[in-house]
Amino acid sequence: MKRREFVTALGLGAAGAVLAGCTGSESGAEKQQATVKQEAIKWKMVTTWPKNFPGLGTAANSLAEKITKMSGGRLEVKVFGAGELVPAFGVFDAVSSGTAQMGHGASYYWKGKAAAAQFFAAVPFGLNAQEISSWIYYGGGIELWKEVYAPFGLIPTAVGNTGVQMAGWFNKEINSMKDLQGLKMRIPGLGGEVINRAGGTAVSLPGSELFTALQTGAIDATEWVGPYNDKAFGLYKAAKYYYYPGWHEPGTVLEGMINQKAFEALPADLQDIVMVATRAANQDMMDELTYRNALALKELVTDHGTELRKLPDEVFSKLRSLSDEVVFDEAKKDDLTRRIYDSFMNFRSLADEYQKISEYAYLHGRIQTGA
Repeated sequence: MKRREFVTALGLGAAGAVLAGCTGSESGAEKQQATVKQEAIKWKMVTTWPKNFPGLGTAANSLAEKITKMSGGRLEVKVFGAGELVPAFGVFDAVSSGTAQMGHGASYYWKGKAAAAQFFAAVPFGLNAQEISSWIYYGGGIELWKEVYAPFGLIPTAVGNTGVQMAGWFNKEINSMKDLQGLKMRIPGLGGEVINRAGGTAVSLPGSELFTALQTGAIDATEWVGPYNDKAFGLYKAAKYYYYPGWHEPGTVLEGMINQKAFEALPADLQDIVMVATRAANQDMMDELTYRNALALKELVTDHGTELRKLPDEVFSKLRSLSDEVVFDEAKKDDLTRRIYDSFMNFRSLADEYQKISEYAYLHGRIQTGA
């Protein structure tokens, strides 16, 4: 009997010990979770876009949300729109200095810092969205981009694409190259230099100032993005003619720049999460704008009476020859820019041969037979 009582007592004691151990383990896990939450790394992301601006601004928000969610809250990213923490064109310096850990914009805004950066946003008559993404991630583009940004302590990555943009909004008809003489147009990057050579004047303005500048006559024309974003700014109220195609920006990359020291201070898994989130955001923006631009264009023409115009062949052809000159002259500035130019143009030539019998051939046939 005593032996049975001893065994029973021993069993109860062991079970109690196991339960106590489980309780202690759960308590420890809760404490660990609380500690992790308290020690969350907090990053600031500054952008060149107005706060919550459709497409561009919301793409930055989406990227921040992806990083925060995928990390389980271990890395929290807060977005600041243009002017909230730094001015729209102050993003590069803010991230380089560590004032913010991330930035969201377009690399042609930083040509004053590094002229070669323009090749990673948009090159007139360059690569479309699908092609430039392929060049960046598989054709050697990302390695060259990192080389451009390394002296500034920045890591670049693609986080979105607008696709082929519109040529812009004009307050007068464009029937020949003469109509570009003396034209004051908001247009950034290499496209702006082409307008200068065509006899116009390229003006650099942040998106938030476009409507007023166009409405008051401070500028005669402006390009922005495409129907979805242009409609959101109400540009159809300030200009009559809407020209296409966007020769200057055939597939504009939105960039995410990361402060190198902040990135290297992250654990390896959080570094992976940041980079995977940027790739997801890159694809997501292309998907969204392809859909929303189609809807917005129909609304602009049908509901708002926008006059949609195609650039005359003569103008388009001349802009191409000027673009070739501008881009080549840019490439002659230094060895790094020349290497970027050679890589970019070699990829474009390679892509042209395939596009002729793939995307171009299919879309041309589909549209022609469906007309």
